[in-house]
Amino acid sequence: MSFRNTDRQWGSVAKFFHWAIALLIIGNGIFGLCMDLAGNPMQKINWLALHKSIGLTVLALFLLRVLWRFFNRQPKDEPAPRWQQLAAHAMHMTLYALVAALPLSGWWFNSIVGKPLQFFKLFNLPALTAANPDTRHLWHEVHEYLFWFLVLLLVLHIAGALKHHLVDRDNTLRRMLPFARLRQTSQGER
Repeated sequence: MSFRNTDRQWGSVAKFFHWAIALLIIGNGIFGLCMDLAGNPMQKINWLALHKSIGLTVLALFLLRVLWRFFNRQPKDEPAPRWQQLAAHAMHMTLYALVAALPLSGWWFNSIVGKPLQFFKLFNLPALTAANPDTRHLWHEVHEYLFWFLVLLLVLHIAGALKHHLVDRDNTLRRMLPFARLRQTSQGER
């Protein structure tokens, strides 16, 4: 597997960013939804701190992914109708926006509440805005709705990848799977 992207598939660095961010978002989302199951207030505080640190990790990995993608070529698209290519591009841009907006909205919410934001108890990050507890509920709702919108788009993204893999039988999904071999196409290997 190539370190960098090729004309045919994503490289190992791009795959790492893709899957690490996806798994962290899904895991942290489930973790966030289970926060009320904490046995006592101190446990909930610790879980919340971990949830925030994982969210900041997602933001850092996302920024590194964007930087990597900027300096690395993108594989050529699989042949598809123009509307599908435009839909895929719109989906990816919306996913990118949400992957950035979700942890930023959490950071903003944390700032609104006026609590310190620590990254794995290593250092504090600055507040993004002044504390304003009156808007706490609003910003919590924004953070939660962004999560559910991201979940919806992830389901559509996964469905599209599976459609390409199982119905179209092209290399769209295989190009992003770790250790997957590309299928031969009718015009030879792309």
